[in-house]
Amino acid sequence: MNIKLLAIGKTDHKALQSLIEEYTKRLSFYVKFDLESIPDIKNVKNLSENQQKEKEGELILSKITPTDQLVLLDENGKKFSSVAFSEELQKKMNSGIKTLVFVIGGPYGFSDAVYAKAKGKISLSSMTFSHQMVRLFFIEQVYRGFTILKNEPYHHQ
Repeated sequence: MNIKLLAIGKTDHKALQSLIEEYTKRLSFYVKFDLESIPDIKNVKNLSENQQKEKEGELILSKITPTDQLVLLDENGKKFSSVAFSEELQKKMNSGIKTLVFVIGGPYGFSDAVYAKAKGKISLSSMTFSHQMVRLFFIEQVYRGFTILKNEPYHHQ
């Protein structure tokens, strides 16, 4: 299985980018993982929240193939412990999914078309984090999930 993380916008904080690269490198020992940034929409001041979500949604859906399984990182999604998330990853791998695509949306969430295409929603926390930090937190949790599945000493309970 391949895992892809799509994210609106770029990470411009060098320390965060360095940590994202570190965990992406660590993750590569377990699974093929790609992080793809979708450029921010231009002239958002002239767009309503809905118009911005629609434009971002079109860009997100253009990156999805018919065989991809789409999961949204959404504040209203299902919450997992790290162990439960690792079990969810294992279920996805066992189901024969070729590419599992997780998406971090823009500041206003996702368009109706993106919600309609999604096969699930995950919430990392009840708290709100910056889009740049969510990338790091999510990649670290995927890495943690694989170390749990391999019974490696990274995660402690």
